[in-house]
Amino acid sequence: MRSIMGAAVAALLLVSLVPGLSAAPVHATETSGRIRGTVTDQLGGGVAGVVTLTRDGAPVAETTSSASGAFTFNGIDPGRYVVTARAGGFRAAATAAFVSGGSTATVSLALTVGPIEQHVVVTAAAADLPQARSGAPVTVLPSETLGLLEKTDILEALRLTPSANIVQTTGRGGAASVFIRGGDADFNKVLIDGVPANDIGGAFAWSAVATTGVERVEVLRAANSVTYGADALNGVISLTTPRGSTRTPTAAYTADGGNFGTSRHAFSLGGLNGRVDYFADVSRFQTDNEVPNNAYRNVTGAGRLGIRLGTSTDISVTARRMEADYEAPNGILYYGRTDDAAQTQQLTLVGVTAHSQVTNRLQTALQFGSTERDYAFTNPAPTGEAFDPFGFGANYLGNPVTITGANGYSVTGRAILDYGGAYPSVFESESARQFLSGRATYRVNDVIDLTGGARVERETGRSGSSATIQRVNSGAFVEAQVSGGNRVFVTGGLGLERNGLFGQAITPRVSMAFYARSPVADSGRVGGTKLTVNAGRGIKAPSVFNQTGSLFTLLESVDGGAAIISQFGIAPIEPERSRTFDVGIEQTLAAGHLQLRAAWFDNVFTDQVEYVNKSVLPQLGVPTDVAVTVPFGANVNASSFRARGLETSADMRAGNIELFGSYAFVDAEVTASFSSSALAPVFNPAWPDIAIGQFAPLVGERPFRRPRHIANLRLSYILGSAQVTLAGYFVGKSDGSTFLADPFFGSSMLLPNRDLGEAYQKIDLSTSWRFHPRIRWFASIENLLDQDYAAATGFPSLGAAFRSGVSISLGGD
Repeated sequence: MRSIMGAAVAALLLVSLVPGLSAAPVHATETSGRIRGTVTDQLGGGVAGVVTLTRDGAPVAETTSSASGAFTFNGIDPGRYVVTARAGGFRAAATAAFVSGGSTATVSLALTVGPIEQHVVVTAAAADLPQARSGAPVTVLPSETLGLLEKTDILEALRLTPSANIVQTTGRGGAASVFIRGGDADFNKVLIDGVPANDIGGAFAWSAVATTGVERVEVLRAANSVTYGADALNGVISLTTPRGSTRTPTAAYTADGGNFGTSRHAFSLGGLNGRVDYFADVSRFQTDNEVPNNAYRNVTGAGRLGIRLGTSTDISVTARRMEADYEAPNGILYYGRTDDAAQTQQLTLVGVTAHSQVTNRLQTALQFGSTERDYAFTNPAPTGEAFDPFGFGANYLGNPVTITGANGYSVTGRAILDYGGAYPSVFESESARQFLSGRATYRVNDVIDLTGGARVERETGRSGSSATIQRVNSGAFVEAQVSGGNRVFVTGGLGLERNGLFGQAITPRVSMAFYARSPVADSGRVGGTKLTVNAGRGIKAPSVFNQTGSLFTLLESVDGGAAIISQFGIAPIEPERSRTFDVGIEQTLAAGHLQLRAAWFDNVFTDQVEYVNKSVLPQLGVPTDVAVTVPFGANVNASSFRARGLETSADMRAGNIELFGSYAFVDAEVTASFSSSALAPVFNPAWPDIAIGQFAPLVGERPFRRPRHIANLRLSYILGSAQVTLAGYFVGKSDGSTFLADPFFGSSMLLPNRDLGEAYQKIDLSTSWRFHPRIRWFASIENLLDQDYAAATGFPSLGAAFRSGVSISLGGD
């Protein structure tokens, strides 16, 4: 931790000193500069329009762009400006520019048809790409949407992602998972200000991520290991911290509270001064939740410090610290009582990024990042009634309960809540990552942009009592963006990953958008028709647990293991792999006020890591002489599954109303498994003819917690300084397991897997009113209908949760 925080402080001091060192001669030596740029439509065609230059909210100059979209402002005093472009039939666009003496600042503005915003996306390609020119399935949740929802957790905002199943155990702070298009929860690369935030192996603690200091969320629903390497197996989720934007510092304080002992306090400060911009946000959230021993506390701090060097280089230093304490009551619907366990976790991220516009054609980016994660789970004493039928030591039973699944099957009995052993029982894990990456984008001509990049990283981690592991990984990629006639846009690339554990892996990817009907040429009732195709391969590195429990590592630790490895050619554990594919259509209607989307996806996930008993290893091709040397079993690449389905969405903007909704049908199936397959199913004596997967799904069945039907909805009514937003999340039945053992280690407390998890709907209501320019009141009700449901079977979800508060701001332009 000291090393990371030391690096953060050093970086902040460095960036803070640079303007001090360079500012002294600025006013004495700098002369006027100029701003030049282009105005285009959303597909890249030039637009003739009016371009306005403002500084501190006051107009400075105005000009018109040519038919090709080019414009220039000459004789501009050094400083920060806002450039705004307007043209008939288009939505206005604005961007910031910084001018230093004797130099030229270059900007570009893309106008869109209709009121639905087209964002610039950062996860779909190596170089930033306007959403209209990308074929990739990307969802962007901007600050405006996050503000309308009035959520404290990013997890809740992610419910607006099409085909994403969000699962959280019990109340706020409980373990949370994000399943996209049927993939596993650790198949998504998570970036915070461009810094990889995943634990080694892809896991990420979504429950600890507050909305504090988050300006924008972007979700790519496809593999992109070309750009991001390992962990981008099925998607990329990117969070961005805002920058200060007002010459007069802006300070804001927010306080709110609600039922379940909930309270939150937050303070933010941001602004800019000459070449420097700054922003910081800190919050403290706490709640008791609804069930006993389920209190949660979260303290989050986030900040960004930026500086302009000349006109062409922007340096940004970001830092984020999250600390969460959570009382873990376990699945009280399974045990009839709460456990007394608790967990703590801390996540610290620091990043330093430099973007440079070297020439009109060449852009570069260099980034250093550091991530450190610490996790501890403590069970201070066994909970339940001691029971020792075999004389090997007591286990501890929950209360008698009756468990009924959504499939109608029911069992009555007692399950083992805590197992015997030494108490307090403590599990700790830690991991750290430092990386350096660079990329350059060169505009060959108006048709082709080429991007190449490379990265190197060092990972260290420890899980439980295992030894600390270390990996040094590197990767490189090349990618091309090709456009043709403002109709066809293709992005294709190839990535090479060299991992310190498994060696090399090659990952290709291609994405295409084709406009059968241009949204610019005809903006009437029937607007643009966009066809998309995406295909790619992704990889995910094994976790620390996967590696330390792998066949290769276990053999290394036994006498004679090295000779066995050499004799039989036993290799280290391999990466998990994916092949993702989708084809879709997007139709704009009603003069750009309505967009409809539909896509068919077909994803295959292979070489998945699972633990198999030593008796099964020979069936995987492991020589019997090798298998017998393993104590119990090993982690191997042995399972696979597929997920295919239909994803649809609609986005509408009409007057004061905003409406977004999506529905996805997800058909997922396990195609290979040895840990819980037809070779060794479990049977509850109550249903001797039904095979049950106790810890993993059986071959031919659906992966756990992957419902076939997922839908969401956001309806907002905005009138002046007031707004009301209704958000809905709808989930169908899903397969799962109770994962329980009865007092005799038997299977009588297991239910059939199919449709075990119940269908449910979660309706939230939020509203706000700015009754004074500097004072805003807001309120939020989650689970408005007070539905009694369990998003994770056995763990009751939070009932109706009400919060209300005020936000007061001072300063600003």
